[in-house]
Amino acid sequence: MKKILVVDDEKDFTALIKTTLEIRGHYEVRMENDMSLALDAARAFKPDLILLDLMAPGNINGGEIAGRIKSDPKIKDTPIVFITAATTKEEVVSKGGFIGGHPFIAKPVNIKELINYIDKTLS
Repeated sequence: MKKILVVDDEKDFTALIKTTLEIRGHYEVRMENDMSLALDAARAFKPDLILLDLMAPGNINGGEIAGRIKSDPKIKDTPIVFITAATTKEEVVSKGGFIGGHPFIAKPVNIKELINYIDKTLS
């Protein structure tokens, strides 16, 4: 079973992703809604994939968290997919689907497309 960490300040969004993925039976999902705890959550959970909100309220954003994850020898190879409302689906296509070397998905997220993307990434 693959492990996915979902980091987003929107509790309803993370709960939807968790429920949807766990129903499929292929994934164990942990949610983290406090961006300041994301790095500790990644270290403790050791996910196979991190879905990371790029923008969040407070002093830390997804880009900073991604940088910290990539600097940590124990979790630096964990794939990160940014999920953001700061861009449109058209911008995703125009940028080839990458921000700072990481794939990204524009909000609102189509759950079916997200599941297909996760399945493809982790297969």
